[in-house]
Amino acid sequence: MVWVPGGEFSMGSDISDESLCSVKGITKDASPIHRVYVDGYYMDETEVTNDQFAAFVKATGYKTVAEIKPTTADLPNVPEEYLIAGSAIFKPTPSKVDLNNFLQWWDFVGGTDWKHPLGPSSDLKGKGNYPVVHVAYEDAVAYAKWAGKRLPTEAEWEFAARGGNAGDLYAWGNTLKVDGKFQANIYEGTFPVEKGDSGEDGFVGIAPVKQYKPNAYGLYDVGGNVWEWAQDWYSETYYAESSADGKVVRNPQGPETAPYDTSGNNELKRVHRGGSFLCTSDYCSRYMVGTRGNGEIKSGANHLGFRCAK
Repeated sequence: MVWVPGGEFSMGSDISDESLCSVKGITKDASPIHRVYVDGYYMDETEVTNDQFAAFVKATGYKTVAEIKPTTADLPNVPEEYLIAGSAIFKPTPSKVDLNNFLQWWDFVGGTDWKHPLGPSSDLKGKGNYPVVHVAYEDAVAYAKWAGKRLPTEAEWEFAARGGNAGDLYAWGNTLKVDGKFQANIYEGTFPVEKGDSGEDGFVGIAPVKQYKPNAYGLYDVGGNVWEWAQDWYSETYYAESSADGKVVRNPQGPETAPYDTSGNNELKRVHRGGSFLCTSDYCSRYMVGTRGNGEIKSGANHLGFRCAK
């Protein structure tokens, strides 16, 4: 782990630049920019790897959410024949599609889990130093507790990711490339078309940890590669509500209870941060350091992992 000294910073993103908002990168939930203070803490230098998660499972016998068949009590509106253990995998499309319907490039596959990240016939051979994926929120919390750690708050995550570079668009500065080179594992090309990712950043799909330079605090991959769970409940309006009095928000923990889900699906969501290898300038460019993501707490996918704090 690395020490993050803490301090005061401007959290969030400016939504006034339509060129950044139009690609579904900066969304209104990341505004307003507001002043936040966090105490010092330790943070994992990388996302938790397959080897690290395997050690946890070996020591405890833990089963992830994706490995356990859900019951009708868990999902009362789902027919019995669809209640299977598994997780979601990115599925490229044969041609360009409407980017407003993400279901076109995601597929729930039975038998998919952290040990079988691309389906039941896949494995982790040679991927011990890749980020573990297909972890639901409770899986990440269970690992963190076993390791004597915890998940970072959203504020801690952003402060650490910025590495002291206040106001920059990315964790490494204000341009996507530095000296003509990509600084993170993202998607370059036409999303989500099959073979659409050019791999110009060195990888097509998920990458091992520590393939790019760390930020000033010594943290790797805080932009791209895999999304990371934060401990906060997700609320679209939390930034506005928590900073309404204009004072510095000290050590924010997110909403105290799970907010009402406006999607109509009664989903309980926690915050995701950092973007992934599927983030692109065409869609979801949330490798920008002040942007936010979110996900249902019982769901994982092959672009979602986590790192711990203490």
